[in-house]
Amino acid sequence: MASTPLNESRITERLAKLDGWKRDNGAISKTFSLDSYVAGLAFATAVGVLCDGLDHHPDMSIGWKKVTVTFTTHDAGSQLTAKDFDAADAMEALGYPRKK
Repeated sequence: MASTPLNESRITERLAKLDGWKRDNGAISKTFSLDSYVAGLAFATAVGVLCDGLDHHPDMSIGWKKVTVTFTTHDAGSQLTAKDFDAADAMEALGYPRKK
């Protein structure tokens, strides 16, 4: 069953509650800075395990001391749904990486 895309006001409301997340058309993303490349790998693994449990999988880019996480809902025509924001909220609740 396809997910229902959120309307503009709901997207704006949910995005305002996510520190550092940005919207790019039908996706939201955030780049996380880490202390080392290996810390980025560990973070990406934690995100992968968490999101697998939510059955909503992000695209991730792992670079030198940074990881970019991007969510969109493919079965909603690559638009934003509650699943995207719920997964981002769950990631933020991890509290990792710690803010300096």
